Parts: sequence; structure tokens; C-alpha cells
Amino acid sequence: MSAPLTDVSTTALPTVVIGAGPVGLAAAAHLTERGIEPLVLETGPAAGSAVREWGHVRLFSTWSELVDPAAEKLLAPTGWITPDGAAYPSGADWAEQYLQPLADLLGDKVRCGATVTGVSRLGRDRIVDADREQQPFTVRIRLTDGTEERILARAVIDASGTWTTPSPIGSDGLPALGEHTAAARISYRVPDLKDPAVRARYARRRTAVIGSGASAFTALASLADIAKDEPGTHTVWILRRGISGSTFGGGTADQLPARGTLGLAAKAAVDNGYADAVTGFRTESVEPAGDGRLVLTGEDGRRLDPVEEIIVLTGLRPDLSFLSEIRLRLDERLQAPVELAPLIDPNQHSCGTVYPHGHRELSHPEPGIYLVGMKSYGRAPTFLAMTGYEQVRSVVAAIAGDTEAADRVELTLPESGVCGGAGLFDDPAGTEQSDGGGCCAPEPALVQIGATAAATGAADGEQTPGGCCS
Repeated sequence: MSAPLTDVSTTALPTVVIGAGPVGLAAAAHLTERGIEPLVLETGPAAGSAVREWGHVRLFSTWSELVDPAAEKLLAPTGWITPDGAAYPSGADWAEQYLQPLADLLGDKVRCGATVTGVSRLGRDRIVDADREQQPFTVRIRLTDGTEERILARAVIDASGTWTTPSPIGSDGLPALGEHTAAARISYRVPDLKDPAVRARYARRRTAVIGSGASAFTALASLADIAKDEPGTHTVWILRRGISGSTFGGGTADQLPARGTLGLAAKAAVDNGYADAVTGFRTESVEPAGDGRLVLTGEDGRRLDPVEEIIVLTGLRPDLSFLSEIRLRLDERLQAPVELAPLIDPNQHSCGTVYPHGHRELSHPEPGIYLVGMKSYGRAPTFLAMTGYEQVRSVVAAIAGDTEAADRVELTLPESGVCGGAGLFDDPAGTEQSDGGGCCAPEPALVQIGATAAATGAADGEQTPGGCCS
């Protein structure tokens, strides 16, 4: 089906929102509040499909930080019961108790099983200038039965996230040699170790965990719990940089207590001998050991002891393929909007706090299209749901022509307790002695962290699941 090619009034068209995750549905709530018709397109079978895939993971943000104000206002008259604001939900809780009721309320304004395959301007590819801004957007979708449709839109808010495009093992951004061949033994998600089949995959085995963010902390802590009951379970934690005082986050200085606790739990996994940390290791290849196990080889030629399983948690990246006919202005490193990139660039800082931002930082040369939520961060980490909710509040105000509200900052973000230095590369000048007495030399080293940290429950968040969203 196609919309007619002539006599199109742009303001009468819906604003298309790509993705029915937390930020996409929040955008729809704000559009509804302002009397603008939303149309949310979700590739999965239900609202929050990506969140449901990590439903076993508990967030480090509380309910009070995970419900968008406009969405709550929309839900209130329906008898929806607001969850306990001080409680920490799992991903499944978030989807079932908040996202699905919101999607149900929006009704046919949310279309599931609709994959966006392209976005452009009506009758204009990215080369053509003539009357470009006066043309509506065209959004091409593919349905689950294989049929295609074209939808005309007043504006486009891309909240499709980054969940479906995890980064590979290779430190050069490409898959390591042999990574595809070894795919059956590699996972790019935090495993659900409460599932007996998944638990059996890792119990009494040696597993490599690659990554240094909240998801890696969650995996380390969860595998340590198995190791307490299943002798022979051991983790090799692989970091591309050294271990410093900020490696495990802000601890008790983090204004999100569960986020700080998560880092302490990961530290305890190493301190208590359930995991060894290999620092300064940049993977070049994944090779078969000849006995069904795998060997990781670094760029410097170092070969690690064989492992049975590999969990890769090296971040996520945006899928920009369906935006090829749109004029975007993205930072060449992060693939984030250029005005936003300096605020979130981990090459410059490791701060968990980002200055609240809105439509101006998220604008592109193509007026009327915005990348929001995790996708707006490109390849950068430390995204929080609250950030996305503020983004769409501002963006929707801009679409409505309310510049005053769009420019207004209505959010204060919690600090992580960590700030300083380059956040990505193992720069010898930026390394420091760990608070726990561990080594963090620029050369690859197997280290044990000396101090013992109390470990409590794990919660996950930021760029991979948890306090963020897709």
C-alpha cells in the first residue's frame, strides 16, 4: 500500500516513531499530549521487544527514574497502578508493567511486526535540493509476511536503539579472525543463568568475558555466583585497558546506589578468585584449541589459556543503513549527532554524567528527523532512560513549534562518582594504581586485585541494558 503522491499536507500526517521501546513510547506519549498523531513502528512482535530479550537483568535505576512523566499522565486515567518508585525492576518487569500497558493504551498507533527498511523525502533522494524541506518524509516498512508499505510522515523520531547490533570482539572494530567460525561458543548478551539450560552452558567451565561496562560487571558477578556452587567454574575477564581506580565505577560515590554496588560486585568476583583480569589485551583472533575449546590471541601475539565459552560485551553500535537517503550530520568517531558528541565522547572523559540536552544537539541538516535514545549516543556508553525521556520531551516540543519549551532544560542527572581521563584506550599516561592495589601496567598482564569489596545484588544498566533503553 502507498500514500498518494500529490496534495499532501505535511502537518496532517503522523509523526513516525521508529521503535516501541521506552524512549519510542515516551515520544508517542509526548506527541499525543500535544495533539500530534504518532505512529510507532516496532520490528518485534510486542512493545519493548529488545527489553524483553534481557528481561532477566535487573536495572540499576529505580521505577521513579524509568517512567516518563507524559506517559504516566496518559496512563493515570486508565487505572494503571504506578509501581513502587523506590524498587528496582527487571527488564521483564519494565516491559510487562509499564511498556505494554502504554502500548495497549496507544492502540493502533503502535504497529508491531513492522521493520523500517528506508527513510527518505517524498520524490527526493539525498542529492536533490529543490523544495526538499516542503516534502513529507517517506518511511518504507516490511511486514512479517514479506509485504512492503510506504508511509508518509510529518517528522521522524528514530528511537530504534542499538540492541540488534552489538560490537564484535576485534579491537579494531571488526570481527576477530575466526570469530564467525566460533559463533556457536560466543554470546553477545548477558546470559540468563537462572535458566537451567543456560546455566549448564557455563557451569564447571572456563569462560572469557570481554568488556568493561555495566553488562560485563553483571556477567562477572553472575558467573561468580555459579562458581560458589559449581567447582571448576571460572572466568577470565579481558580488558583492552589497564585497571585503575575508576575501573569498577564510582562505588559508594555513585548517586545511583545500585550502579555503584554492581561495580563492587564485579570487583569482589576478582578479589575472591572467581575471575582473573587480563589487562591491555586487544583480541586479534579466536582459534580452535583442538579439544573443542577456544584460544584468544592478542595483537601482540600473546595467547591466553583455552576457554570453553566467550561472552562479548564490548558495547553496541547504531544501524544507520535505512537512513542512507537522509542528510545526517554525525560525528565521524561516535556516529552520534555532532553537537552531542563532545558531551559523551569517552575518548575525552569517563564521566557518568552528561549535560541534559534536547532538540538543538539532536538536530541534523535534514529538518524534522531526530535520532533519540541509545541510538543518539552512537557508540558511546553511559546512557540513562531519564536522558532519553528529556530528549523526546524537547524534540516533540520542537516539532510542535514550541521553541521555548524545546529549549528548556527539565532534568538533573545523577552523577556516577567517576570522572577523568580517557575512557577508552589503555594510555600509559592515564593509568594509575588501583585503589585495591592491583597492577594496571600498559603491557598485558594477569592481575589479581588485592582488596576485598563487599558484594551485594547485581543490577545492570547504561549502554547495554538496564538503566538505559532501546
